[in-house]
Amino acid sequence: MRIVFFGTPDDAASMLRALHAAGHDIALVVTQPDRRRSRRGASEPSPVKRAATELGLPVRTPQKAGEVSGEIAASGATLGVVVAFGQLLPARVFEAVPHGLVNVHFSLLPRWRGAAPVERAVLAGDEETGVCLMRIEAGLDTGPVFACRSTAIRPEETAGELRARLVDLGTDLLLHELSGIPEREPTPQSGEPTYAEKLHVDEFHLDPARTAAELHRVVRGGNPRPGAWLTVDGERVKVLRAHVDEDDAAVAGTRDAIDAHARLGTASGVLVLDEVQPEGRRPMSARAWLSGRRGAALHVE
Repeated sequence: MRIVFFGTPDDAASMLRALHAAGHDIALVVTQPDRRRSRRGASEPSPVKRAATELGLPVRTPQKAGEVSGEIAASGATLGVVVAFGQLLPARVFEAVPHGLVNVHFSLLPRWRGAAPVERAVLAGDEETGVCLMRIEAGLDTGPVFACRSTAIRPEETAGELRARLVDLGTDLLLHELSGIPEREPTPQSGEPTYAEKLHVDEFHLDPARTAAELHRVVRGGNPRPGAWLTVDGERVKVLRAHVDEDDAAVAGTRDAIDAHARLGTASGVLVLDEVQPEGRRPMSARAWLSGRRGAALHVE
């Protein structure tokens, strides 16, 4: 099938490579413009642009996708595939190919429409999520669905680990369903929609006034980005991994503090810190971090 591909991050790059390896004719790749991807670095191409270049595929990096709608229409593509492109596509883009655009979305629609479906599922304590192939229309992730696959969210799984599994699941689903999409009518979404708003750093503050179970979800949902954090004696520390100890007596008298065993007292239960990253330093075990801070329990803000 001759397609045009829209995507930007590593997740999308892996799907682009899979489509190419499966023999699909990729007429054009559209991705976000080169930009700085670290504080000190120069402008860099997106992972999708790098993959397209390595595969010898034509690639465009418009500021707005609508700028290349004419080129898309002239490419001879019959279908578009969208994976984490990073901007809303105007009607003239999905009308530029005969069979429209299909989006690989990392949730079980209509739950978690929007920008951060994987992280929001973890933060909310969902037990299940999945991947859907959806026809793009004018609304935000409101289009009808061709197919979905579901998976359980593992109790200790981080958002990054879950996303990696969903990329694999979505790649298999896309390759299995893609050739039949032009002849099929998708099914309208049903159920109460929820919205996966963009993530904000302040959401990942580990406030001991919350329960240990809630804070555990914040740690998992913030790994790898933007990272759960707390302030210890005036120093910001990221918490990369933790687990819950329901025994409140384990840290009796240390509410809002971290004891010598890396245990944080909370409103209910105890959050045990496993891996942390102090400001300006590399990740390390919480025990190693504490070994350099001798003394009484550390106050948490």
